[in-house]
Amino acid sequence: MSQVKEISPPIRELVFSNEELRVLEHKLDSGAEYLHLEFDIKKRSALLDYLALFHKWNKTYNLSAVRDPQEMLVKHLLDSLSVVVKIAAYVEKNPTHIRFIDVGTGGGLPGIPLAIILPQLSLHLLDSAGKKTRFLFQVKQSLSLSNVEILNMRVESYKPEQVFHGVLSRAFASLDDMTRWCDHLLANDGLFWAMKGVFPQDELRQIEKHYKVDDYQKLSVPGLEGERCLIRLSRQTVKLEQ
Repeated sequence: MSQVKEISPPIRELVFSNEELRVLEHKLDSGAEYLHLEFDIKKRSALLDYLALFHKWNKTYNLSAVRDPQEMLVKHLLDSLSVVVKIAAYVEKNPTHIRFIDVGTGGGLPGIPLAIILPQLSLHLLDSAGKKTRFLFQVKQSLSLSNVEILNMRVESYKPEQVFHGVLSRAFASLDDMTRWCDHLLANDGLFWAMKGVFPQDELRQIEKHYKVDDYQKLSVPGLEGERCLIRLSRQTVKLEQ
C-alpha cells in the first residue's frame, strides 16, 4: 500500500506563493466537501504537490492547455476526484479487484489523484507520449507512490502478464475505440470506466452488440461548467479463457 511522501521543502511552497497556496487549499477543501470526500492532511498536501509539479512542468512540457493553477485545480484535480466515491464503493464491495489501468493518462489524470486518495489500488498509467511519462516518473518518485506503474507505449502494443479489473479513461477516445483497443487488457469480469462529457448515446449504439452499460452516473464538479458523466461498461458475454 502506498504511503504518500511529504516533500521537504514541500514543492507546493516552492512553486506557489503563500497567498496562491491559501486560495488553492480553500478551493480543494470546499471541492472535496462538495464531492463528499474526506482525506487526511498528507493526502491533501500530496494533491497540492502534484498540482504544483503539474503547473511547473506544464510550462515546458505542455501537459495541458490550462495554465492557471486555480483553473487546473477545478478542471483537472476536482474533475478526477469526482469519480473517487464510485470507485471506492466498487473496491469495497470487490476488495480483490484493485488492478486498474488509466489509458491515455496524459499528465496523470485521473490516475495520480486516484492513487493518492485510494492507496489500496494498484494503478498503471499508460501514455504513448514520452514527455508525459517522464513527468509521471518524476511525480511517482517525488510523492513515493509505490502503487503506481508508468508505461510509455501505445495501448494496442501493451501485453500485460496480468489483466486488469478496471480500464479507466478520461477524454481518451470514443467508446468504440476504447473498447476495441483495450479489450485485451480487461479481465473476464472486469469493467470499463469512461469519463465523458454529454451522455454519449451515439457511441453506445456502436458497441451495444458487445458491451452493456453496467452503471451510469452524472458527475457534478464544483466550478466546472458543462455536463460530465461516468459510464461503466461490461461485456455482453464472457470471453472464453485462452
